[in-house]
Amino acid sequence: MEMNLNLNENLYTLVICYLLIINIVGFAAMGIDKKKSIKRGWRIPERTLILLAFAGGALGSFLGMYIFRHKTKHMKFVILLPLALLLHIFLFYLISRQ
Repeated sequence: MEMNLNLNENLYTLVICYLLIINIVGFAAMGIDKKKSIKRGWRIPERTLILLAFAGGALGSFLGMYIFRHKTKHMKFVILLPLALLLHIFLFYLISRQ
């Protein structure tokens, strides 16, 4: 029983670390892509930005979108990023009920 509890704690810690990192990456990716768009440099593909959001970085990507004012006029992002965030909130709710 004690080993199972330890495993659950380790898994919980791993998931929290993953979510923190992926959200920081999503936030940073929005900022980097905004800076690159101003300088007309190499850009992060839109597919990558959306993938980061759905891979767990929805909150960071969403915050980055509005803080950096980046992709706020692209309907794809205006719809998909909040959708990813709502999906993550719903999944968190389902998991926390157990």
